[in-house]
Formats: sequence, C-alpha cells, structure tokens
Amino acid sequence: MPPSKKRKTRATAEPSEEVQPLDTITSTEPPTDTPSEPIPEKATKPEQSTATSISSSDAAAKAKERQERFKALQARAKSSAQKNLKEATLESQRLATDPNLLTSLNRKSAIASHNLLKADAEAAGEDFERKRAWDWTIEESEKWDKRLKKKEAHRDDQAFQDYRQDSRKVYKRQIRDLKPDMDFYEKEKMAAVERAAASGGLEIVETDDGELVAVDKDGTFYSTADSTGFVEHKPEKSAVDRLGEECGQWGGWGCYLY
Repeated sequence: MPPSKKRKTRATAEPSEEVQPLDTITSTEPPTDTPSEPIPEKATKPEQSTATSISSSDAAAKAKERQERFKALQARAKSSAQKNLKEATLESQRLATDPNLLTSLNRKSAIASHNLLKADAEAAGEDFERKRAWDWTIEESEKWDKRLKKKEAHRDDQAFQDYRQDSRKVYKRQIRDLKPDMDFYEKEKMAAVERAAASGGLEIVETDDGELVAVDKDGTFYSTADSTGFVEHKPEKSAVDRLGEECGQWGGWGCYLY
C-alpha cells in the first residue's frame, strides 16, 4: 500500500486565534438576571391596590343600597298585606250584616237614648226641648224646622193625582239636580260681548277706578220682554242627547208634558 500523501501547508499561514476559556467568556458578558431599569409592575402596585379598594367600596355601597331597598319593599308588602286583610275582613263583615237590620238597630238606639235623656230631664225638673236646643245653632234649628215643614207638606203629594202634578214634580226634581256649566256660560257671555262691541251696539267704558263697564247704546244687547234673541240659541249636542235620554226614560211623556 503506497504511503498516504500529506498535505503541505503554507509556512506563512496565519496563526489560529486563541480559544478563550469558558469562564472568561462568561465573565465578560453582561449579566442578564440583574435588570438595568426598574420594573414598571412594581411601580403600579399602589395604583392597582387603590383602584381595587375603590371598586370594592363601590360594590359594598351598591350592595347596601340594594339591601335597604329590598327591606323597604318587604315592609311595604307587609303593610299592604295587612291592610288588604283588614279591608277584606271589614267587607266580609259588611256583607254578612243585613243593612236593614243595622238601620233598625241604629234607629232603636237613637230612640232609646232620646227617651233616656228626656226621662233624666223630667226627673231633674228641666225643660227637655230647651235643653236639647242648646246643642244646635239658630241656623241649624231654622233649617231643620223648614225641612220638617216641607216634609209634612209633601207627605200627601206622593201618590199620583194627574199628569200636570206629576210633570211639576219631575220639573222640580230636574231643576234641583241641575248642574249649570258656569265655564260655558262665561265663554258664551264673553263671545256675545265681543260681537256686540264689534257691531257698535255695545261700548266698553273704563271708569276712574279702572273698572270696565259695558254701555248698551241702542238697547239691543240686554234682553227685555220684547227680545227674541233667545230663539237663535243653539244647544250643545250633549244637552240634546240628555234630553233624548230623559224622554226615553219617561216613555215620551216627559217631552210631551213640557
């Protein structure tokens, strides 16, 4: 076997770089575990703790508010339940009680009290009617006497006599129950005054004290016995409907009698 040839190297070859030890390389490199700048997380810890405390206090306040609101609702529900129970009990008692019997008992109690007071006054030698009148004023006494007189006068006026008398009773009752619309009256009055002032038949004069007085120039504004302005009055639809209902209730007799 021929001998292996050796590769010749140049004599002027550059010397190889020296290998540095491992510990030297390690010591020359800057340490990586020691930070050169402060970590921002450590600086934000107080801020995070403050925000956490604020949020926890807000949550506690909201929880307390919800608890107080819930207690108020519970108290309201309890009071409403008690009130409803009380009203239901009174309603059941009222339905179970005969109203005629209750009225009779009240009347009997009033009569018994009246007789007892009268007996006591007579035993003491006092005038019972005079003593009882002390509890009422003069106006109340006169009103009561007028009511008794009217009741006695109408006692025999309940039965049917004729249609004229019946229509008079209906008319008096309707007049008694009539509720005039003052707002509509004032509105129509002001409209009539404005129309008369615009046409020249009515003059508005201001007195020395600032009061406004309407002066009728030709005597056509204020109604007299010869006035016919009422025929131009147009009633409202509600009034016409009410008249129709009343005529229907009386079967036409009410409208016929009027």
